[in-house]
Amino acid sequence: MNRREFLTSASATAAAAGATVAAPAVFSPAKAQARAETLLIVSESGPNNLDIHGVGTNVPGYEASWNCYDRLITHPMKDVNGTPYYDRDKFEGELAEDMSIGDMSVTFKLKKDATFQDGTPVTAKDVKWSLDRAVSVGGFPTFQMKAGSLEKPEQFVVVDDRTVRVDFIRKDRLTIPDLAVIVPCVINSELVKKNATAQDPWGLEYTKQNTVGSGAYKVTKWTPGTEVIFERFENWKGGPLPKIKRVIWRMVPSAGNRRALLERGDADISYDLPNKDFAELKGNSKLNIISTPYSNGVQYIGMNVTKPPFDNPKVRQAVAYALPYDKIMEAVLFGLANPMFGAPADYQTQVKWPQPTKYKTDIAKAKALLADAGYPNGFETTLSFDLGFAGINEPLCVLVQESLGQIGIKTTINKIPGANWRTELNKKELPLFTNVFSGWLDYPEYFFFWCYHGSNSVFNTMSYQSAAMDQFIDGARAAAANGDKAAYDTDVKGMVDLAFADVPRVPLFQPYVNVAMQKNVTGYEYWFHRRLDYRALQKG
Repeated sequence: MNRREFLTSASATAAAAGATVAAPAVFSPAKAQARAETLLIVSESGPNNLDIHGVGTNVPGYEASWNCYDRLITHPMKDVNGTPYYDRDKFEGELAEDMSIGDMSVTFKLKKDATFQDGTPVTAKDVKWSLDRAVSVGGFPTFQMKAGSLEKPEQFVVVDDRTVRVDFIRKDRLTIPDLAVIVPCVINSELVKKNATAQDPWGLEYTKQNTVGSGAYKVTKWTPGTEVIFERFENWKGGPLPKIKRVIWRMVPSAGNRRALLERGDADISYDLPNKDFAELKGNSKLNIISTPYSNGVQYIGMNVTKPPFDNPKVRQAVAYALPYDKIMEAVLFGLANPMFGAPADYQTQVKWPQPTKYKTDIAKAKALLADAGYPNGFETTLSFDLGFAGINEPLCVLVQESLGQIGIKTTINKIPGANWRTELNKKELPLFTNVFSGWLDYPEYFFFWCYHGSNSVFNTMSYQSAAMDQFIDGARAAAANGDKAAYDTDVKGMVDLAFADVPRVPLFQPYVNVAMQKNVTGYEYWFHRRLDYRALQKG
């Protein structure tokens, strides 16, 4: 795709969005100011749902929700190695102008001039309805709320039109942070109720395709798999009015095309190029490259422990010893990740996450374990990955396939389209797969609650069950709430050691968020969800 084709396509789709979207002149040299207020993003895949509460909403969908909806509170920024980075331990108002934390509740006073994008005032009733929806709709959003002990509609109390109270059902240090993640967004309840049905009481079909928030941006056009167009909400009260008026987010499947568009200056930002490209582009004086480790995040090989042969711990350990860790770091990641393997024999488990395992590539040991497990000749299985992030996943899986073949495990690679990945993963029928999980709240017990606890969340993709593990996780959460550091440290070390012994998932590496942008684009911030925050970005 050459420059003319790309800009013509982008302009044509913008014009097609209707009167609210400017015509192709935004890209004309004569309209330099308009171009400076338009951000052009290119990525491999886009959202499959605009609503974070939707069924199977994928990771790109998080970006749409984050920028189009407000929460009661958010995090301020701090500097980490020269990059603005969310401050895990501090909070500030977004829709709330005041937050008062009591012993067993927190009360929020809403900004009196905040409105939804259709001009309707934001009220405490909207806040309660939105939080009720989050804890009731089921699936990922409900489990996310539960991670912060936000579980029942009765916890959310309307005090008056501008005041809402959240009652605690237990002491939990994750409760306040959990109100600042993407899920407890505030929705225009009356508008959604008008578009709900008896079969769809929460209006999920309507919000899948329409943004109905009070956030800084609204989606004016969405062509799934092709493009999303965001327009600035001029009356946004959640923070300073963003400098960028329009965001055009285009899906360009070819990594080569995305890189070419960046290097020619036709695109402003891209953040899912292959690591090889990022490594090479770091020497390009025309672009800024920012690489930040995922907070609380690990890419892993997961195994379904409920079905043979992966119900056998020795088989899982054999896989852990057969993986080509160093080859993945060199040939797939080009050094842009932190290894989570090969810890020295005398490594002592620490009170942190992530941290490396002692597994390293040892084919002889892997073969012996597989024979002990009753599979001396190996077996056949499938190895699945998310095609929406093929740049990393595909070469990784090819290397894993080759390495497992050396111990007799014959794998057929199963490429699942990005729009379907979360749905297929949640069925928990995939025997062997690679995935990445990054906990939004940067605490070890939060990661483990999602990924290893017997309550079997959508991200316990291995269906792992262990009473001992549950005891460690529940103990760590209780100890954190009560300030018992000694008990907390013991429980965190216990859950890490057990995870590495039972190895239902094998940590590979802590990925980096790599973002390439033009030199005149500034304001990038790293957030726990790893997606772009358009509100802080600007162009010189």
